[in-house]
Amino acid sequence: MDVNILGIIAGILTSVSMIPQLIKVIREKDVKDISLLMLLVLISGLSLWVWYGFEKDELPIILSNAFAVLVNLSLLTCYMIYHKK
Repeated sequence: MDVNILGIIAGILTSVSMIPQLIKVIREKDVKDISLLMLLVLISGLSLWVWYGFEKDELPIILSNAFAVLVNLSLLTCYMIYHKK
């Protein structure tokens, strides 16, 4: 298998992995089972991957991780809206 195709498939799968969780949170308006620390660490790591992609000029790394950052920022926004204080 071509390494680029492998990278693109991996990027797509990891980028969309949190979409079912985001949909569930939006439908149920419930974030009690979501870890804020996990979200913050994940967003930080994904952001560093984006930076790394820019440093290496690797568009698949940049695009897949930037999309994942947006999905997880959306989940973080939902967390802030729906979290019971």
